Amino acid sequence: MLNEKLLEQIGQFDAKIISDERKELLKNLILYIQEKQEANSPIRLNFICTHNSRRSHLSQIWAQTMAYHFSINKVSCYSGGTEATAMFPKVVETLINQGFLIQKISESENPVYLVKYTPNEHPIVCFSKNYQHEFNPKNNFAAVVTCNNADEACPMVFGAESRFPIKYNDPKAFDHSELQTQKYAERSLEIAQELWWVFSQIKH
Repeated sequence: MLNEKLLEQIGQFDAKIISDERKELLKNLILYIQEKQEANSPIRLNFICTHNSRRSHLSQIWAQTMAYHFSINKVSCYSGGTEATAMFPKVVETLINQGFLIQKISESENPVYLVKYTPNEHPIVCFSKNYQHEFNPKNNFAAVVTCNNADEACPMVFGAESRFPIKYNDPKAFDHSELQTQKYAERSLEIAQELWWVFSQIKH
């Protein structure tokens, strides 16, 4: 079972809040996951953004969480960038506030974090990396592009069998402002709610 605070958060989600335009955009990803599910094949999702620092990590973590929540097996979620930087500390703080348990296991310019959404499953290993990093799949995966810059920089994602541009506004725009905490929380929950809806549509 998910961490209690995460369950409370998910219990507040409402599909009616997601616009028809966004649902239409998400349907191709749903079809991809459903086809893999019906074929009993591994479902590998690599969420790609420019710096692999904010939106791609939020998407990776929430997607893995929702796959578990809806008992969609064989799902492995990854993230990467067109370049590597670091997972932004505000993302870590936001996810902890929303119910994840996170441990920082390295001190460097690009720290490694372990993220747990439930007590008895392996943690998600998070650090910034290029999408072609050896930690990520080389083929038979879907590339989910979460930002405009990465979408333009990656017209092709090498090794991907499918590519889905599902873009989110960058909360970085609010860094060092009074709205930073609020906007990071809003972006995280927007991503979470859409991925909650995606995985809720998958038939067993």
